[in-house]
Amino acid sequence: MMQRERVPVFRAIAAIGLTLLAPMAEAYLDPSTGSLILSAIIGLLATIGLAVKTWWYKIKSLFRRSTPDAKDTGQSGSAAAPSGKDRPAGR
Repeated sequence: MMQRERVPVFRAIAAIGLTLLAPMAEAYLDPSTGSLILSAIIGLLATIGLAVKTWWYKIKSLFRRSTPDAKDTGQSGSAAAPSGKDRPAGR
């Protein structure tokens, strides 16, 4: 049974050794490759931004502490702006 345990270790050492012995690659990257990478990064950031914007209120509620409403505590007055229901219909 000892031999079965040594096989994965030997394969890992062999893979690392072969990787270290690989010759240097002389590859050419044309200007469009850089443009493609930049476009992918911008697209990824735009996607993340849209996802955050879409889920903003759910994310915001995770970090907000729940405070009792003014109605529950019996305090009068509120610092919030009046809603559309409180305004006269003509304005």
